[in-house]
Amino acid sequence: MSKAFYSSGDVIADRRADYARMLAEQGDHAAAAELMEQALDMAPDWAAGWDLCGSYHEKAGQIAAAIAAWRRLEALDDDGVFGARLKLAAHKAGPAGEGTAVGYVEALFDQYAAKFEESLVGKLGYRVPDLLDDLVNAEMARLGIGAFERALDLGCGTGLMGEKLRAKVAHLEGVDISAAMIAETARKGIYDSLSKAELVATLNARRADADLVTAADVLIYCGALQPILGALLPAMRPGGLVAFSLEAHDGEEEIFLRPSLRYAHGVEATRNALVVAGLDLLRFETAVLRFDRGAPITGILVVARKPAVELTAANDEAEGGDVAA
Repeated sequence: MSKAFYSSGDVIADRRADYARMLAEQGDHAAAAELMEQALDMAPDWAAGWDLCGSYHEKAGQIAAAIAAWRRLEALDDDGVFGARLKLAAHKAGPAGEGTAVGYVEALFDQYAAKFEESLVGKLGYRVPDLLDDLVNAEMARLGIGAFERALDLGCGTGLMGEKLRAKVAHLEGVDISAAMIAETARKGIYDSLSKAELVATLNARRADADLVTAADVLIYCGALQPILGALLPAMRPGGLVAFSLEAHDGEEEIFLRPSLRYAHGVEATRNALVVAGLDLLRFETAVLRFDRGAPITGILVVARKPAVELTAANDEAEGGDVAA
């Protein structure tokens, strides 16, 4: 992050912001928000300050004041790194949108990279790579697949999924939006190649060369599935497998944005989207993926297959079948 993230450029404003952080750490979020308001009177164009102010108001239960702070933030945050739009949407104060908030996700994981595994695995009981790997292994055994020639691990992070895949993949490629995450996983030597790129752009840039694609806790930041599935199938070889996780909800909505700023996907809507996209469902299960603030987060685990042969009217005719008029 740039120096502007940490400093307003005004010494007195920074000092008040430091006091506000101390109060917030002590649990007095209302007083912290009040001090941040005073700091922002001196530095009204400090985007990170408005982000802190909104967070303190939210934790104090002052939602209207939080929304007002995030509206100021939205006007200042041209690159979307603070996720103002998502925060407003999560409180029904703006549209959620259906695409990935690239700037926010990149900034979030750049900050989180150094402590990612300690927090996610050690404190939150993260299980997704283990769960997906078990499902992939079961399908490999059932389908008689001994190994994969080329695998693509989307949102590879620090390589937790890659560690599971390495022994069964000849060439393993990792992709992540966060340069800091890429730097962390590069030290482990898990992947044959690593690149910093956005998920859909990565898929659109390749054609039918992956026989396994994984995305462990990645699509929860992406919103609608259709653009991803539309880019995924052309990037896979016929008969190739895809394995991914989603956070789940049982409502009728296809997706909704949670206060955590992660998307939850409807169970039946997800199943339908996969079928409509042309994937053969091999595994479709719900399970507890991790804990968040002490509460279990239920998700969807999917293993699907791109059909080995694309059925067309021409294929039907060549095989002697009836072609519908």
